[in-house]
Amino acid sequence: MIIDKGLLGGSTILLLLSLLEESDRYGYDIIKELEIRSDKAFQFKEGTLHPILHKLENSGYVKSYMSKGDTGKERRYYQITKSGKTQLAEEKERWEAFSISVNKVIGGGVNAFA
Repeated sequence: MIIDKGLLGGSTILLLLSLLEESDRYGYDIIKELEIRSDKAFQFKEGTLHPILHKLENSGYVKSYMSKGDTGKERRYYQITKSGKTQLAEEKERWEAFSISVNKVIGGGVNAFA
């Protein structure tokens, strides 16, 4: 199932920083990993991903560097920064609160006071 872009937009930073917390990655690797882990629900195009990565870099949440990959090809890798890890923790808290609230509504108020 392809997820509506409106729903995905609010969680993009959370998804990207989560992947980069695990390891440094280059653009295509990020796209493929998101696609694999989401059972193809999240399908980014490079033209969509790179502006987001540049925004994260300008915000100080990630930094980039050039390095040769396994194939010997020079690629731009992205690495989460200390500020990015702090932002990721905040994004996770927001997502948890949002998820709980949505589930209370769509669940008809079941466990609303739990």
